[in-house]
Amino acid sequence: MTDRPPGNDVGERTTDPADSAADPGSTSESDRVPEAELGLADAVREVENAEHDRPPPIGTLGNAITAVVVVVLGVATIAGSVSLGVGTAREPRAGTWPLMIGIVLTVLGVGLLAVVRRTADAERFSRASWLVLAAFATMVGFVAVIEVVGFEIPAALLCFVWLRFLGRESWRMSILTSLGVVAGFYLVFVAALAVPIPHLF
Repeated sequence: MTDRPPGNDVGERTTDPADSAADPGSTSESDRVPEAELGLADAVREVENAEHDRPPPIGTLGNAITAVVVVVLGVATIAGSVSLGVGTAREPRAGTWPLMIGIVLTVLGVGLLAVVRRTADAERFSRASWLVLAAFATMVGFVAVIEVVGFEIPAALLCFVWLRFLGRESWRMSILTSLGVVAGFYLVFVAALAVPIPHLF
């Protein structure tokens, strides 16, 4: 009877160290980093980079000025809506919705003034901030001319400016969406509900 070296029983396989060294793709499970951990690490790194790229805080004075501007915009919107005619809940007029927007702006501005010293994460004005101001300016222009020329043309121009120049959408998408929004608004509020808002047709 021949003695067999231990470890060479039937069904037991041995691994040659040379084979493991020759295969660079064979790594142990402990050396492998899961893809989920890599994705999480990348996300954390992006957040940290974004935090470093953020504009500096605007400060207490900047917060107060911003709140005052919001209040002034709200009051101006309320005054413009009253000149258009507020109407009632059952019979709204051209100034009904601008009045609601003005009230919301005024309340928000007063709320910002109340917490102006406790707000520390507001950023200084940047290019994105000026885009927001441009959007407000176009909204004020829309309210100013709607009583004179109706809502169709100002609404189409407002949507187009927001989509094309503020949203960076394509010319085709901006034109088609603007016309579609005006048509849908007209069909719902003028043709179907007969809301007495200024309109051309």
